Amino acid sequence: MTTESKLKIFALNSNKPLAEKIAAAVGVPLGKSSVTRFSDGEIQINIDESIRGADVFLIQSTSAPVNDNLMELLIMIDALRRASAKNINVVIPYYGYARQDRKTRAREPITAKLVANMLQRAGADRILALDLHAPQIQGFFDIPVDHLVGSPLLADYFLRNHLNEDAVVVSPDHGGVGRARKLAEFLKTPIAIIDKRRPRANVAEIMNIIGHVEGKRAIIIDDMIDTAGTITLAAQALVDAGATEVYASCTHPVLSGPAIERITNSPIKKLVVTDSINLPQDKIIDKMIQVSVGPLIGDAISRIYNDEPVSPLFVTRYQQK
Repeated sequence: MTTESKLKIFALNSNKPLAEKIAAAVGVPLGKSSVTRFSDGEIQINIDESIRGADVFLIQSTSAPVNDNLMELLIMIDALRRASAKNINVVIPYYGYARQDRKTRAREPITAKLVANMLQRAGADRILALDLHAPQIQGFFDIPVDHLVGSPLLADYFLRNHLNEDAVVVSPDHGGVGRARKLAEFLKTPIAIIDKRRPRANVAEIMNIIGHVEGKRAIIIDDMIDTAGTITLAAQALVDAGATEVYASCTHPVLSGPAIERITNSPIKKLVVTDSINLPQDKIIDKMIQVSVGPLIGDAISRIYNDEPVSPLFVTRYQQK
C-alpha cells in the first residue's frame, strides 16, 4: 500500500494475533488505538491517529467474554464514526449470539437480529463475517454483508495430507448438510448425515446415521464446537458404524465447559480448527490442528477496498502459504 492509501485496519482485544496476520496479508500496519477501563469497569477507547476520510476495517470476534467484546466493538464503531471515518467495515471472524436466529418457543428473543441492529445503529457501513451460524443472518442487516466460508481452508488441510482418500464427509445434523456438501465438493467425497435429537440446550443424543460410513475415513464438519457433546457423540457413533478413522473440523472452536476433556477422551484422531477465536494455551491440545483465516480475510479486505469481487474466495481451495 502507498503512503497515500486511505485503508486502515484496527483491532480490539478479542483476537490480536489474528488481526496481526490479517494486517500482514493486506500489507498495512495495525492502526494505533488503546482500550482501557475506568475504575468501575466501563470501557474507554482512544484512537491515536487521524482516520478522517479513511476506509477503516475494524477486527473483533465477539467471542468470550462475549459481552465485553461486543461492547468494545460498539464503542469503537461510535468512536470511528465521530472521528469522520469515510467507511466503517466491521470484520467479525466469530459472530456471537448467532445461535438464537429465530423463535423456537414462545417469548424467546432473536439475539442475532438484536446484535445486527446494534451494529448498524452504532454506525457500521459493512459487515465481513466468517461462517455465520445461520446464513440467513445476512438478511438481518440492511447494509452490505460479505459472508466468507471456512471450508476452502479446511479442505486444504485434508487435501495436503491426502485424507480425502476413501473418505466421507459427515454433517453432525440436518442443518449442516450444505456445509458438509461444500467440503465434500472440494474433497470429491460422498456425504453422510447424523440424525440426532436434542432434548435441551448443549445436550445431544445420536439417533441414526444416514449414508455409508463403514470402512471409510469419516470427516465431520461443523461451523462451531462449543461443549463438544454433539461432535464426540457423533464420532463414537461413526466408529460404532464401522468408520476406520474419525476426523473433526470446525471454523469456530468455542470449546467451553467440558469440551477439551470430551475431545481428548473421544475417538477423534485430529480436530482441525481455524483461529477465528483466540484460544488460551490450556485449550490447545495435541489432537488439534489450527489453520489461519488471516490470509483469507486479508484477501477479502483487499478485494473490498479495491472494488473487486469476493466471490472467487468461496469456490477456490485456499492454500496455506
